[in-house]
Amino acid sequence: MHNSARLILATQFYPPDTSTTAVYLGKIAETLAADNQVVVISATPNPNSLGADPLRNPAVIEIRNWSPRKSALAQRAAAVCLLAARMFLSVLRRATSSDVVFCVTSPFTLPYTVLLAAKLRGAATLLLIYDLYPEALEAAGLIQSKSFAARLIRFANTLLFRSLDAIVVIGRDVPPLILKYPGVRADKLHIIPNWPLIPIGYREIDPSSRFRARETSKFIVGLSGNLGFTHSPATVFEAARLLQSESDIHFILSGWGVGWKELNDLYAQESLANVTILSPVPDDELIEFLAAADLWVIPYRRSIAGVSIPSRLYNLLAVGRPVVIASEANSEGALVLGEEAIGWVVAPEDPVELARAIREAARDRQATTEKGMRAASVAYKYREEAALGFYRRVVNDVTQARMDRSQTT
Repeated sequence: MHNSARLILATQFYPPDTSTTAVYLGKIAETLAADNQVVVISATPNPNSLGADPLRNPAVIEIRNWSPRKSALAQRAAAVCLLAARMFLSVLRRATSSDVVFCVTSPFTLPYTVLLAAKLRGAATLLLIYDLYPEALEAAGLIQSKSFAARLIRFANTLLFRSLDAIVVIGRDVPPLILKYPGVRADKLHIIPNWPLIPIGYREIDPSSRFRARETSKFIVGLSGNLGFTHSPATVFEAARLLQSESDIHFILSGWGVGWKELNDLYAQESLANVTILSPVPDDELIEFLAAADLWVIPYRRSIAGVSIPSRLYNLLAVGRPVVIASEANSEGALVLGEEAIGWVVAPEDPVELARAIREAARDRQATTEKGMRAASVAYKYREEAALGFYRRVVNDVTQARMDRSQTT
């Protein structure tokens, strides 16, 4: 049964795009459509949407988008600003005072213009924070914390966060950073972790897997997925170099993003015998690939706690594999591993410590396997149904609060 309010979801990525963000938002939009008429404004090319079909829920509206290559930073900056401007006009044209406008921080420019348009129309507002800026830019070394750009973003954040009706964050490490902004109330914050995008269940190691090394007895360490500016692929490569003398340890690396160019450049300079770099693995082979490794690594740069979400962690838990995460101890991923005893947490950008943890995991394979089996059990705590139920509750609370206010005015 639908509420009288309409939900407008503004996002760059949405199905049929296959990125993690798109898949999550597609699931969220479909779930929220059980209670609301949902209109998605997306920058993803979608041949099935020729406009907002009033009989479809969610209805999808496509807006044009310019997508420069990821290494062209100046062009990408111009593209995200242009997208934000187009989203502003689209929301301003469609939103009404009875609507709820839901925006995501991808790209980071989007919330400022989308939610400004919502406020100009008197709509309620909800923000989903995937990556926190300017902290993500600072961690990547793209801007300095005291630079004009960082101060400008923090000023904009202060105005934005105070004006929102609700803020959804992915991890427990985010609220302390949000609450540093003056005037932000804790009761506006809602923690809803992501969930595995593959079926949950422990997978036995298959020694004959085509993704493993030819020597089936080797201990396989994996690195996969999108490596962005907040990750440190060089830490993994240097750890592999330090472990060259460990003949039973081999690394398989596969993914995309700016970090993979760095990895390929390092490999071109020094072709390590214990490293195999693969092309990005298609979605229909992902489970087989994730199950092929004995241990997975998530390497972050320094100062990312609360800044970058550990989305890939949930898929690794779902296949039943332990994880080494290189990050501060208070990051969400580190908290999960520590609480559940399903992996190792090492200091970020410290290849010596990473190599030590990998060596420890390889030398006691039985204990490592047991960590993986526990990981699969832990994954059930992050079920899709539970997370989507929380999204419904938050949106319904915002909608109800807006309706209550309108009745008293």
